[in-house]
Amino acid sequence: HHKQETRIQGVVRSLSVLLGDVTIIKNVRKKMVEKYVREESMIRGPQFLTTLRSHTVWEHTPVKLYCTVEGYPTPLVKCIAEMFMFVHVQFPICILPGIHYRCETDDTAQYTAVAGNIHGQVSTQASVIVKICPPLLSSAVPMLPEIKYTKINITFLETFGSVFGTEGDTVTLAATMTATPNLANLQPEAQWFRDDHRLSDSKWVKIESARGETKLTLPHLNKDDEGVYSLRMVTKGGDAVHSAFVSYGPPPVPGAPGAPMDIKIHDANRDYVIVSWKPPNTTTEGPIIGYFVDRCETGTENWVQCNDSPIKICKYPVPGLFEGHSYYFRVRAINSHGISKPSRISDPIAALDPTEFERLHAIKLGGKLDVVIYHNDVEDGKKVPGTPSKLHASETDRTYVVLSWKPAPYQGQAPVWYYIEKVGLSLGAWQRVNTQVPVRSPRYAVFDLSEGKQYLFRVLAANMYGSSEASEPTEPIQTQELRGVPSAPGQVVATRETDTSLLIQWAEPKEPNNLIGYYIDVCVKGSKDWGSANHKPHKNNKFVVQGLTTGETYAFRVQAINELGLSDESQESSPLSVKAALTTPSAPYDIALLACDGESMVLNWKHPVHSGGSPVVEYYIDKHRHGEHTWREINIPPIKERLFKVEHLSAGAVYEFMVYGGSLAGLGAPSAPSKAFHCDAWTIPEPGPAYDMTFCEIRDDSVLVEWKAPVYTGTSPITGYFVDFAKKGSDEWHCSNESHVTGLEVGVSYVFRVRAANAEGAGKPSLASNPVVAKAVKGTEMTCTVDEESGDFILSFESCQITESSHFVWKKFYKEITDFSKGIVIKTEGNISKLIFKHPDQGDMGCFSVAVTNTDGVSASHEIHAEELEKMLAKSYGIRHPVIPLKTQLAYKILERGRMRFWLQAEHISSAVTYKFLANNNELSPTNPNHASHDVEAGIIEFVLDHFTEDSEGTFTVQIEDGKARGQSSLVLIGADFKAALADAEHQRSEYVRVKDGPHFSEFLSVHVGDDCSVALICKVIKHSPKRRIEHLCQHMYTKGRLGFPFHSPGSSATELAIHCTATGIQLQCHMKYYTEEMKIHWLHVERKLSHSEKVRIGGTPAMATMEIIEPTDKDKGLYHIQIIDTDKTYTRTIDLSGHGKPDHIDNRGKVLGGLPDVVTIMEKKTLSLTCTVCGDPKPQVTWLKNGAEVYTDDQYLVSLESGKFASLTIKRVSLEDCGRYTMTVQNKYGGESVDIVVSAYKHGDTIPQAKPTLTPKSIIPPKRPIEIPGPKVVTPAPSPAPSHVSSPAAAKSPTSPKGLKSPTPARSMKSPTPTRRK
Repeated sequence: HHKQETRIQGVVRSLSVLLGDVTIIKNVRKKMVEKYVREESMIRGPQFLTTLRSHTVWEHTPVKLYCTVEGYPTPLVKCIAEMFMFVHVQFPICILPGIHYRCETDDTAQYTAVAGNIHGQVSTQASVIVKICPPLLSSAVPMLPEIKYTKINITFLETFGSVFGTEGDTVTLAATMTATPNLANLQPEAQWFRDDHRLSDSKWVKIESARGETKLTLPHLNKDDEGVYSLRMVTKGGDAVHSAFVSYGPPPVPGAPGAPMDIKIHDANRDYVIVSWKPPNTTTEGPIIGYFVDRCETGTENWVQCNDSPIKICKYPVPGLFEGHSYYFRVRAINSHGISKPSRISDPIAALDPTEFERLHAIKLGGKLDVVIYHNDVEDGKKVPGTPSKLHASETDRTYVVLSWKPAPYQGQAPVWYYIEKVGLSLGAWQRVNTQVPVRSPRYAVFDLSEGKQYLFRVLAANMYGSSEASEPTEPIQTQELRGVPSAPGQVVATRETDTSLLIQWAEPKEPNNLIGYYIDVCVKGSKDWGSANHKPHKNNKFVVQGLTTGETYAFRVQAINELGLSDESQESSPLSVKAALTTPSAPYDIALLACDGESMVLNWKHPVHSGGSPVVEYYIDKHRHGEHTWREINIPPIKERLFKVEHLSAGAVYEFMVYGGSLAGLGAPSAPSKAFHCDAWTIPEPGPAYDMTFCEIRDDSVLVEWKAPVYTGTSPITGYFVDFAKKGSDEWHCSNESHVTGLEVGVSYVFRVRAANAEGAGKPSLASNPVVAKAVKGTEMTCTVDEESGDFILSFESCQITESSHFVWKKFYKEITDFSKGIVIKTEGNISKLIFKHPDQGDMGCFSVAVTNTDGVSASHEIHAEELEKMLAKSYGIRHPVIPLKTQLAYKILERGRMRFWLQAEHISSAVTYKFLANNNELSPTNPNHASHDVEAGIIEFVLDHFTEDSEGTFTVQIEDGKARGQSSLVLIGADFKAALADAEHQRSEYVRVKDGPHFSEFLSVHVGDDCSVALICKVIKHSPKRRIEHLCQHMYTKGRLGFPFHSPGSSATELAIHCTATGIQLQCHMKYYTEEMKIHWLHVERKLSHSEKVRIGGTPAMATMEIIEPTDKDKGLYHIQIIDTDKTYTRTIDLSGHGKPDHIDNRGKVLGGLPDVVTIMEKKTLSLTCTVCGDPKPQVTWLKNGAEVYTDDQYLVSLESGKFASLTIKRVSLEDCGRYTMTVQNKYGGESVDIVVSAYKHGDTIPQAKPTLTPKSIIPPKRPIEIPGPKVVTPAPSPAPSHVSSPAAAKSPTSPKGLKSPTPARSMKSPTPTRRK
């Protein structure tokens, strides 16, 4: 402010000398102060209005570089060259005078001007190229030669990938690169972009660049930061680009929507602005109800809500701003579950008149000084303002219109304001809009208009001297109609992109309705758990969904959005698995000549390293003669194998070949031309080279090499092979005569070659293999098992490495298995492959191996020896032919009427079991009169043979079938065993016939319990005469053919009532042999029947019945009875409590009389006093506990007991640590009571929590020693007559059996009570 005041004084002095007008001097002094106050609220980062311009000049030519910068606070400008730096800054809008000197050739360099303030930094660059002037052209006009830039190649060394973060994370994207050639004065420029918008240093983005590296940091990840980030390394000859996706996963308020984004400020004016934003995605949240807009003045943290009720569109005009003040804005979304987190705050915006600078006027003071003032500062006189002109609508919406006009060219010195009037197109009366708030700037927003209607507007200018004429009315202006959200997007199509991403495309909605963008949802196939693929609206109808799981299948849908919300979801796309997009295969390589007969050549080559995602299934070969330039196709139809005989060649000619690989994606790149092969017939006696070398069972010190036999065998059959190996890069070859090469060093790379040998010697070596590292790969174990269900042999292997082009190759004795006629099946799922033997036999012994192609030698082997094979075959036979295990073998039992029951018991059977019984290999019929049945739970199968005769001698067999399992058991009944069984059966038949005519039991003994707890044993006798005496060992009763044996009731064993004192009262006890709650027992007090209640507790134990009187009083005195009701008699016991009343220990024990609350809530730092009244004789002892721990008197707590009656606990300066459950116990020798109090505290200014008291009953404390009570008066009732013994069945009455109750039928195996037959 001191500098500003000094500058104002200097300007005023200059004006006073030139103008000599005191009024102007006063006005200038006033306006200059207001100008700086107004500019201080306009916080702006630096910005170059005019940038530096490059120059190419001759030597000794003066150069001047200019630039213009603006910003507030005043930016500091630095100009940096290779030789010097200087600083020049004075005004908010600065002009850099530049560099002014005579240039030399050494001055060729790049010059940078850097402007910065607390809100950011910008720079501009220019190159100055100084050339030596030729002597002949020193006096002529210089001609600048064409500048040819050096091509600089950029190679990225380290790049950044896709990032998935949450709100608030710090995300860093970094890359390193090299430039070739690396010129110090031509370093590439790093430019960062987000969705094709260039980024610069700001509060939310930090960019750091150095030589060979660059880094972008997002210090606080937000939804606005989501997008595709691209790094462009720009050079004079082009650029290099790398891109990756940064995703924002918001942690939303549970159930509430995500925060809005992309807050923009439009149409800033003196007292209002228009705020717009983009709606959040609502994939997993409820629909949005509306939005709240908040504002905050810069320099404060006081956020004020601008709208009282939620607005439903994503645009809101905020009125009521103070002119010259700067504001931040933010938006929150609302749904039925809550309010979202606020959006990222907007950039600061100042409430200023946008036409203010149009009314500025500069006055030259001479020299380098100018003064800037308003037009009306130099006007004089009392003038009425002119009529405004060019009134028009700069923006229209559903409920408001923004009007703009041009003020009159000349204005008076007095302040000017404007009045706006409107009229509906169908109405004729003009209405003034701003009757209370004058408008000072030539822009105004008219609110509260009707949707879809037309209006006319006009404006008047006014000051203290009067008002102007009304301007010309506008053309009819129609507000926008609410058209609704966009229609749903069209068909969604997903295509492959990479192994972790898919490209999604869709048709645009038919009704876009001011479309803002799209949201894409993703879901795993088979689930309904939809998630958001993007949290920021995407503008195009193509989107790459990143971060997917390789191999997983996904479906997609799309929603369109505008300022009113989200459209309906589109139809789901077809499910698609995440795999890399198909590309053409790479080139084959290592073309080898295997044989030549002078007219043809046999060629072989290695398959492409990269298949492109689909198998390489065809090859094409081109040839040309050495020295020619034209390549010609050899084969029109594709070649399926990597072995081909090229025919129709010229003998003695030299040929070169190229091979192409083809797949579903197309034809790949050609291989490099082969070596020059001479078409001369091979006549050498030794074999030709082997080919197609592969490796398996790679271990730390060994490797197994496999190959194919040579095509050219020489003049004699091949007798063996030599395997040569050497370390990678070495020419020292070592020879091994076995395919299993051992003695390798761990972790060392080796190359191999193979030589075939015959009787003439070793032949040509094969081409050297690709390098193989001698290191075991984890997870190369093969398992050999027998399937528990089918009994098949299964060799299983799980590969730890696999690619899309990998496949499993199974071999026996290292020869690929191609014969599947013996029931051998190969089953592969994912990275697991199984070799299954459907019909295993002795021929399956041997060494089996598996190799996984296109991996780092992943393979395994397993040898099935003879001993192991025998065990597996035995287990397989047991599974294929299971036997039903039996607990018991087939047995028999003679039933009544002489029937024969055959039965056995299995370990377990199912409900689908089937069986049949045979006698002497003849199947027995299970129908009447025979019977067959089974019990699944018990596992019993039985067959009842109705007629067991002399013809039944022989073997009885049962055959069982349960699924695949089978079982059989036989019983031989011949000779003496058969005769014994037959005699027993005949006896049972004769007894059955005899019983029909004589008395017998139709119902055997059973137990019956009556409603009165009586127990009786009951049986039924048929054809029994009452005159006939049946003797029993105990008393019996006979009624209508039934005999019963009653049991005596426990009431007869009841003892006299006894008194027992408890902590809560008096308990009466009656001991008896047994007691249950179901017994009919009544307790009476003075002939009044008692029932269970809080006052009286009736219960008992298995040996006694009890009745307890809680807190007895004088009213509880008197006679007490217990009645035990039997079937035919009632037993009564009595005791008199008239002389005792309440025991002393009840009245005299410690008690809490009241005064304590259940719940206490108190503010922190207050004092809490808990006081109550206690009693007891002798005086009780009072103890206070906090959460179970005793409380003692100290600086915090004060425990007191006054006069033995008033107990209190005082807590000083209550804090949150004092919250908890407090317990007060009052106790003497007769016992006592305890009560609980819950104490909670809250901070000052917080809402007082609602107290939720819980009813906590007093706890009774029993006495420390037994209480002696004098014995009561026992009233002995008159003895009841003893029951007379019944001497005959007719003298006793049997208990009646309940209706409908049947006696259980005796088992068939139970013997009849008929006496045994005499021998």
